[in-house]
Amino acid sequence: GQNVTMDEGGAPLLPDSLVYHIFLNLGPADVLAAGLVCRQWQAVSRDEFLWREQFYRYYQVARDVPRHPAATSWYEEFRRLYDTVPCVEVQTLKEHTDQVLHLSFSHSGCQFASCSKDCTVKIWSNDLVVSLLHSADMRPYNWSYTQFSQFNMDDSLLLVSGVFLGPHNSSSGEITVISLDTFALLSRVRNKPYDVFGCWLTETSLISGNLHRIGEITSCSVLWLNNAFQDVESENVNVVKRLFKIQNLNASTIRTVMVADCSRFDSPDLLLDAGSPAAPSCQVFDLGSNSEDEAPAPGRAKEGLRRFLDDILDGRVRPPLSDNVLETRVAELLAQGHTRPPEPVASDRNKYLIFTTGCLTYSPHQIGIKQILPHQMTTAGPVLGEERGADEFFDSLDHVIDVHGHIIGMGLSPDHRYLYVNSRSWPSGAVVADPMQPPPIAEEIDLHVFDLKTMQEVKRALRAHRAYTPNDECFFIFLDVSRDFVASGAEDRHGYIWDRHYNICLAKLRHEDVVNSVAFSPREQELLLTASDDATIKAWRSPRTVRALQAPRPRPRPRPFFSWFASQRR
Repeated sequence: GQNVTMDEGGAPLLPDSLVYHIFLNLGPADVLAAGLVCRQWQAVSRDEFLWREQFYRYYQVARDVPRHPAATSWYEEFRRLYDTVPCVEVQTLKEHTDQVLHLSFSHSGCQFASCSKDCTVKIWSNDLVVSLLHSADMRPYNWSYTQFSQFNMDDSLLLVSGVFLGPHNSSSGEITVISLDTFALLSRVRNKPYDVFGCWLTETSLISGNLHRIGEITSCSVLWLNNAFQDVESENVNVVKRLFKIQNLNASTIRTVMVADCSRFDSPDLLLDAGSPAAPSCQVFDLGSNSEDEAPAPGRAKEGLRRFLDDILDGRVRPPLSDNVLETRVAELLAQGHTRPPEPVASDRNKYLIFTTGCLTYSPHQIGIKQILPHQMTTAGPVLGEERGADEFFDSLDHVIDVHGHIIGMGLSPDHRYLYVNSRSWPSGAVVADPMQPPPIAEEIDLHVFDLKTMQEVKRALRAHRAYTPNDECFFIFLDVSRDFVASGAEDRHGYIWDRHYNICLAKLRHEDVVNSVAFSPREQELLLTASDDATIKAWRSPRTVRALQAPRPRPRPRPFFSWFASQRR
């Protein structure tokens, strides 16, 4: 038939500029379909300015956010966000018989582990079709359920954290280490409270917690370094060593410990602060000091406490203090002269210990950051903190981040530079009058981003996912971060995926109940796992990967992107 886009001499009937303006009014799939008509339309359909407009309009990205620095063109960037997000469900695993609480990948990406309310930890082979390798039942060890797992750096050992059977208000748990060669249990370590979870510090040593009550709302958290192999029979080799001892006020405790490796910070900076500036929603406090004014000496602290108690007895403190306020004030004064000041930063190759904490209420509303020095990364040396002075009861933190809300999840970027935090905010201006009655928390979950190199919040909070449980029933929702994406579970029966650069939600992943945990494959960010209270684990792959896997053998050239896009649209 006659080519309606050309005149009899073969020249275009419409100038490029007019075709361009017509294409501006089409959607992405229609532009790509129109590009098949003739060479002129094909050339216009790949115009960079056209795809820039399509990109900002389709993904609703703010116009002042620049293109990703690694992108080669607007068309390819559009295709990346559409074609490489793991949003196609490819497999559902139903081997668990109760809520699945956590997922973790091995560093090689060849295996992953899952923890569940059915009190098993299952280890899976991550092939094209996922298969179960091993299931360990922890009920013989008096566990109620398994809640968290982590592979060590060489993928030879698996740390598994669980909760003991006991009363509803019991906070005791345990950590066990499983060999991934023989699946034998190598060691067991007490962990209190259980939501410290635990983590690896080196390939053969792990961090656990313990809690000591001092008063009604005052306590002390001790973090221990444990040898993964506890059968060492030598009086010269320690299997456990105290790392830090930290005072807790107002019913708070240390929870959710993780380790960030500063030596991995040398990756290129991400353009995370693009777009309109927003007022920081979180405060970051640097507690280290290079000045001459160090912490009060024990003598001065005792004198301050004596004056404070005299003022109370003489009636000079008005209005009268409640028991809780009095206990907290006395504890603060006692600690002033008995806290070891922060160590100076000796190297940018150290590690940070990161955990949730608080100073106002039991609800975890702050992130504590403590430098781990090289000599602290082994169980060798003085036992039980014997190297500290007699007056130094507690260790101080190096940095504290206050998020003004209940923290329900944390995750590190692959380069360990950026910390992503799920929180449910308190009302603006909320004041905590009673540590046992924290402010109400929002249903919306905010996802904050902090740069651990600068200790600054660097991105407007992401928001799409929701949670509904109140403060006293609030539970952890695990998130994960890949090179380009961040994913999180939610209580609204969906997992969510955002782009880290553009700050936009790209996918909602459906389950039948609360989504507790998500995990990207460390070797292939186009594969994501989600775990849910519906007792299933779902595997999701990108459209591009699905097309490649479904292609017949011998494999012809993959279907072009525009035909996939058009078929999905229909």
